[in-house]
Amino acid sequence: MAASVKPRIKTELNVHRFVIPYRLYGEGIHSLVFINGIQQSMAMWHSFVRRFCRDYRIVIFDLPNQGKARVVSGPLDMSLVEQVDVLDAVIAAVGIDDHLTICSASWGGVIAASYAVQHPDRVRRLIMASMGTKPNDKLTELITKGTKTSLNPAEVAEALIQSFGQDLPPAIKTKILTQFRQMSGEDLQAFIRHGRWVLSVHDLANAVDVSKIQCKTILLHGEKDTITDADDVRFLASQIPRSEMKVIKGVGHFLHLENDKLLEVYDEILASPY
Repeated sequence: MAASVKPRIKTELNVHRFVIPYRLYGEGIHSLVFINGIQQSMAMWHSFVRRFCRDYRIVIFDLPNQGKARVVSGPLDMSLVEQVDVLDAVIAAVGIDDHLTICSASWGGVIAASYAVQHPDRVRRLIMASMGTKPNDKLTELITKGTKTSLNPAEVAEALIQSFGQDLPPAIKTKILTQFRQMSGEDLQAFIRHGRWVLSVHDLANAVDVSKIQCKTILLHGEKDTITDADDVRFLASQIPRSEMKVIKGVGHFLHLENDKLLEVYDEILASPY
Protein backbone atom coordinates (compact mmCIF):
# COMPACT_ATOMS: atom_id res chain seq x y z
CA MET A 1 0.00 0.00 0.00
CA ALA A 2 1.12 3.58 -0.54
CA ALA A 3 3.17 5.23 2.17
CA SER A 4 0.38 7.72 2.83
CA VAL A 5 -3.37 7.67 2.37
CA LYS A 6 -5.57 10.72 1.86
CA PRO A 7 -8.54 11.04 4.23
CA ARG A 8 -12.09 11.21 2.92
CA ILE A 9 -12.82 13.83 5.57
CA LYS A 10 -10.28 16.14 7.18
CA THR A 11 -11.91 18.74 9.39
CA GLU A 12 -12.51 20.08 12.90
CA LEU A 13 -15.40 19.65 15.27
CA ASN A 14 -16.56 22.03 18.00
CA VAL A 15 -17.37 20.07 21.16
CA HIS A 16 -18.31 22.15 24.20
CA ARG A 17 -15.19 24.25 24.93
CA PHE A 18 -12.89 22.32 22.61
CA VAL A 19 -11.96 22.23 18.93
CA ILE A 20 -11.29 18.64 17.88
CA PRO A 21 -9.52 17.75 14.60
CA TYR A 22 -10.47 14.40 13.12
CA ARG A 23 -9.90 12.33 9.98
CA LEU A 24 -12.04 9.70 8.27
CA TYR A 25 -10.51 7.10 5.95
CA GLY A 26 -11.90 4.16 3.99
CA GLU A 27 -15.41 3.07 3.13
CA GLY A 28 -15.95 -0.31 4.78
CA ILE A 29 -19.11 -1.36 6.60
CA HIS A 30 -17.19 -1.95 9.81
CA SER A 31 -15.70 1.06 11.56
CA LEU A 32 -12.54 1.40 13.63
CA VAL A 33 -12.19 4.38 15.96
CA PHE A 34 -8.80 4.93 17.60
CA ILE A 35 -8.15 6.71 20.91
CA ASN A 36 -4.66 8.02 21.63
CA GLY A 37 -2.73 7.70 24.85
CA ILE A 38 -1.85 10.76 26.94
CA GLN A 39 0.41 13.29 25.14
CA GLN A 40 0.14 11.30 21.91
CA SER A 41 -1.61 12.38 18.73
CA MET A 42 -3.60 10.72 16.00
CA ALA A 43 -0.35 10.36 14.05
CA MET A 44 0.42 7.32 16.21
CA TRP A 45 -2.22 5.37 14.23
CA HIS A 46 -1.03 6.09 10.69
CA SER A 47 0.34 2.57 10.25
CA PHE A 48 -3.15 1.24 11.04
CA VAL A 49 -4.70 3.60 8.51
CA ARG A 50 -2.35 2.31 5.79
CA ARG A 51 -2.95 -1.32 6.77
CA PHE A 52 -6.73 -1.36 7.24
CA CYS A 53 -8.37 1.48 5.28
CA ARG A 54 -9.15 -0.76 2.32
CA ASP A 55 -11.50 -2.87 4.42
CA TYR A 56 -12.71 -0.55 7.20
CA ARG A 57 -13.87 2.96 7.86
CA ILE A 58 -11.18 4.40 10.12
CA VAL A 59 -11.53 7.42 12.40
CA ILE A 60 -8.61 9.08 14.17
CA PHE A 61 -8.74 12.31 16.20
CA ASP A 62 -6.94 14.38 18.80
CA LEU A 63 -8.22 15.10 22.26
CA PRO A 64 -7.41 18.49 23.82
CA ASN A 65 -3.75 18.73 24.87
CA GLN A 66 -2.93 16.42 21.95
CA GLY A 67 -1.80 17.28 18.44
CA LYS A 68 -3.70 20.24 17.01
CA ALA A 69 -6.75 20.05 19.28
CA ARG A 70 -7.50 23.26 21.15
CA VAL A 71 -9.06 24.34 24.41
CA VAL A 72 -10.91 27.56 23.59
CA SER A 73 -12.21 28.35 27.07
CA GLY A 74 -11.80 27.21 30.64
CA PRO A 75 -8.93 25.18 32.11
CA LEU A 76 -6.59 22.95 30.10
CA ASP A 77 -7.54 20.03 32.32
CA MET A 78 -10.22 17.69 31.00
CA SER A 79 -12.53 15.54 33.06
CA LEU A 80 -13.20 11.94 32.03
CA VAL A 81 -16.78 12.96 31.30
CA GLU A 82 -15.55 15.60 28.84
CA GLN A 83 -13.23 13.14 27.14
CA VAL A 84 -16.06 10.63 26.66
CA ASP A 85 -18.25 13.44 25.32
CA VAL A 86 -15.56 14.26 22.73
CA LEU A 87 -15.42 10.61 21.63
CA ASP A 88 -19.23 10.51 21.40
CA ALA A 89 -19.29 13.69 19.30
CA VAL A 90 -16.65 12.38 16.87
CA ILE A 91 -18.51 9.09 16.43
CA ALA A 92 -21.76 10.97 15.81
CA ALA A 93 -20.09 13.37 13.35
CA VAL A 94 -18.98 10.56 11.05
CA GLY A 95 -22.32 8.76 11.33
CA ILE A 96 -21.28 5.51 13.03
CA ASP A 97 -24.22 3.76 14.65
CA ASP A 98 -23.27 0.07 14.39
CA HIS A 99 -20.38 -2.31 13.57
CA LEU A 100 -18.02 -0.27 15.74
CA THR A 101 -14.68 -1.42 17.11
CA ILE A 102 -12.82 0.97 19.40
CA CYS A 103 -9.04 0.58 19.60
CA SER A 104 -7.21 2.38 22.37
CA ALA A 105 -3.75 2.87 23.83
CA SER A 106 -2.95 3.26 27.52
CA TRP A 107 -5.13 6.01 29.06
CA GLY A 108 -7.32 5.93 25.96
CA GLY A 109 -8.63 2.60 27.26
CA VAL A 110 -10.29 4.33 30.20
CA ILE A 111 -12.17 6.55 27.76
CA ALA A 112 -13.06 3.55 25.57
CA ALA A 113 -14.30 1.50 28.54
CA SER A 114 -16.40 4.40 29.81
CA TYR A 115 -17.98 4.89 26.39
CA ALA A 116 -18.73 1.17 26.03
CA VAL A 117 -20.47 1.17 29.43
CA GLN A 118 -22.57 4.22 28.50
CA HIS A 119 -23.40 3.03 24.96
CA PRO A 120 -23.55 -0.78 25.02
CA ASP A 121 -25.73 -0.86 21.90
CA ARG A 122 -23.13 0.92 19.76
CA VAL A 123 -19.86 -0.89 20.49
CA ARG A 124 -19.30 -4.38 19.06
CA ARG A 125 -15.69 -4.80 20.21
CA LEU A 126 -12.97 -3.14 22.27
CA ILE A 127 -9.26 -3.65 21.65
CA MET A 128 -7.48 -2.00 24.57
CA ALA A 129 -3.68 -1.95 24.59
CA SER A 130 -1.40 -1.26 27.58
CA MET A 131 -4.22 -0.81 30.07
CA GLY A 132 -4.45 -1.94 33.68
CA THR A 133 -6.56 -1.06 36.71
CA LYS A 134 -4.08 0.97 38.75
CA PRO A 135 -0.64 2.59 38.60
CA ASN A 136 2.12 0.13 39.49
CA ASP A 137 5.09 1.08 41.67
CA LYS A 138 7.16 2.21 38.68
CA LEU A 139 4.47 4.55 37.37
CA THR A 140 3.68 5.84 40.85
CA GLU A 141 7.36 6.65 41.39
CA LEU A 142 7.57 8.39 38.01
CA ILE A 143 4.47 10.54 38.60
CA THR A 144 5.51 11.39 42.15
CA LYS A 145 8.96 12.47 41.00
CA GLY A 146 7.46 14.65 38.30
CA THR A 147 5.12 16.41 40.73
CA LYS A 148 7.70 17.08 43.42
CA THR A 149 10.55 18.52 41.39
CA SER A 150 10.91 21.53 39.10
CA LEU A 151 11.58 19.55 35.94
CA ASN A 152 11.47 21.25 32.57
CA PRO A 153 9.55 19.61 29.68
CA ALA A 154 12.68 18.07 28.15
CA GLU A 155 13.59 16.44 31.48
CA VAL A 156 10.07 15.03 31.76
CA ALA A 157 10.35 13.56 28.26
CA GLU A 158 13.73 12.01 29.07
CA ALA A 159 12.30 10.47 32.25
CA LEU A 160 9.36 8.99 30.34
CA ILE A 161 11.59 7.49 27.67
CA GLN A 162 14.01 6.03 30.21
CA SER A 163 11.17 4.58 32.30
CA PHE A 164 9.07 2.87 29.66
CA GLY A 165 10.06 3.98 26.17
CA GLN A 166 13.53 2.50 25.89
CA ASP A 167 12.55 0.25 22.98
CA LEU A 168 10.97 2.95 20.84
CA PRO A 169 12.68 3.63 17.50
CA PRO A 170 15.07 6.62 17.62
CA ALA A 171 12.81 8.69 15.35
CA ILE A 172 9.87 8.36 17.73
CA LYS A 173 12.05 9.18 20.74
CA THR A 174 13.10 12.34 18.93
CA LYS A 175 9.47 13.24 18.23
CA ILE A 176 8.62 12.82 21.92
CA LEU A 177 11.51 15.04 22.96
CA THR A 178 10.52 17.67 20.40
CA GLN A 179 6.90 17.57 21.49
CA PHE A 180 7.76 18.14 25.14
CA ARG A 181 10.31 20.87 24.38
CA GLN A 182 7.55 22.76 22.57
CA MET A 183 5.13 22.49 25.49
CA SER A 184 4.24 25.65 27.39
CA GLY A 185 4.57 25.73 31.14
CA GLU A 186 0.78 25.63 31.37
CA ASP A 187 0.62 22.54 29.16
CA LEU A 188 3.24 20.81 31.30
CA GLN A 189 1.34 21.58 34.48
CA ALA A 190 -1.86 20.15 32.95
CA PHE A 191 0.06 16.97 32.09
CA ILE A 192 1.39 16.76 35.66
CA ARG A 193 -2.08 17.35 37.11
CA HIS A 194 -3.38 14.45 35.03
CA GLY A 195 -0.72 12.26 36.59
CA ARG A 196 -1.78 13.37 40.06
CA TRP A 197 -5.39 12.58 39.16
CA VAL A 198 -4.41 9.06 38.06
CA LEU A 199 -2.77 8.53 41.46
CA SER A 200 -5.77 9.94 43.32
CA VAL A 201 -8.23 7.67 41.50
CA HIS A 202 -5.92 4.78 42.45
CA ASP A 203 -8.14 2.11 40.94
CA LEU A 204 -10.02 1.99 37.63
CA ALA A 205 -13.13 0.82 39.48
CA ASN A 206 -13.39 4.28 40.97
CA ALA A 207 -13.75 5.76 37.48
CA VAL A 208 -15.68 3.14 35.47
CA ASP A 209 -17.46 -0.13 36.27
CA VAL A 210 -15.92 -2.41 33.66
CA SER A 211 -18.17 -5.29 34.71
CA LYS A 212 -20.89 -3.50 32.71
CA ILE A 213 -18.99 -3.76 29.42
CA GLN A 214 -21.09 -6.04 27.22
CA CYS A 215 -19.05 -6.25 24.02
CA LYS A 216 -16.19 -8.58 23.21
CA THR A 217 -13.00 -7.12 24.67
CA ILE A 218 -9.36 -7.88 23.91
CA LEU A 219 -6.64 -6.65 26.27
CA LEU A 220 -3.16 -6.45 24.72
CA HIS A 221 -0.16 -6.41 27.05
CA GLY A 222 3.49 -6.08 26.09
CA GLU A 223 5.62 -8.52 28.05
CA LYS A 224 8.28 -5.80 28.56
CA ASP A 225 5.82 -3.17 29.78
CA THR A 226 7.34 -1.62 32.92
CA ILE A 227 4.38 0.54 34.02
CA THR A 228 1.50 -1.92 33.55
CA ASP A 229 1.83 -5.22 35.41
CA ALA A 230 0.73 -8.43 33.69
CA ASP A 231 -1.08 -9.63 36.83
CA ASP A 232 -3.06 -6.40 36.90
CA VAL A 233 -4.09 -6.85 33.26
CA ARG A 234 -5.17 -10.42 34.05
CA PHE A 235 -7.26 -9.08 36.92
CA LEU A 236 -8.83 -6.51 34.59
CA ALA A 237 -9.68 -9.28 32.13
CA SER A 238 -11.38 -11.21 34.93
CA GLN A 239 -13.63 -8.20 35.62
CA ILE A 240 -14.89 -7.77 32.05
CA PRO A 241 -17.47 -10.48 31.14
CA ARG A 242 -16.47 -11.20 27.51
CA SER A 243 -12.76 -10.47 27.58
CA GLU A 244 -9.45 -12.12 26.90
CA MET A 245 -5.86 -11.06 27.40
CA LYS A 246 -3.10 -11.44 24.84
CA VAL A 247 0.52 -11.07 25.93
CA ILE A 248 2.69 -9.72 23.11
CA LYS A 249 6.30 -10.86 23.29
CA GLY A 250 9.25 -8.57 22.69
CA VAL A 251 7.47 -5.22 23.16
CA GLY A 252 6.75 -2.84 26.00
CA HIS A 253 4.13 -0.22 26.76
CA PHE A 254 4.11 1.31 23.27
CA LEU A 255 3.41 -1.98 21.46
CA HIS A 256 2.96 -1.22 17.73
CA LEU A 257 5.16 1.89 17.91
CA GLU A 258 7.99 -0.39 19.00
CA ASN A 259 7.28 -3.09 16.40
CA ASP A 260 4.75 -2.57 13.60
CA LYS A 261 4.47 -6.35 13.13
CA LEU A 262 1.93 -6.07 15.94
CA LEU A 263 -0.57 -5.03 13.26
CA GLU A 264 -0.76 -8.72 12.36
CA VAL A 265 -2.21 -9.36 15.82
CA TYR A 266 -4.89 -6.74 15.15
CA ASP A 267 -5.52 -8.34 11.76
CA GLU A 268 -6.29 -11.67 13.46
CA ILE A 269 -8.52 -10.04 16.07
CA LEU A 270 -10.49 -8.07 13.51
CA ALA A 271 -10.98 -11.18 11.37
CA SER A 272 -12.54 -13.05 14.30
CA PRO A 273 -16.30 -12.89 15.02
CA TYR A 274 -17.72 -10.49 17.56
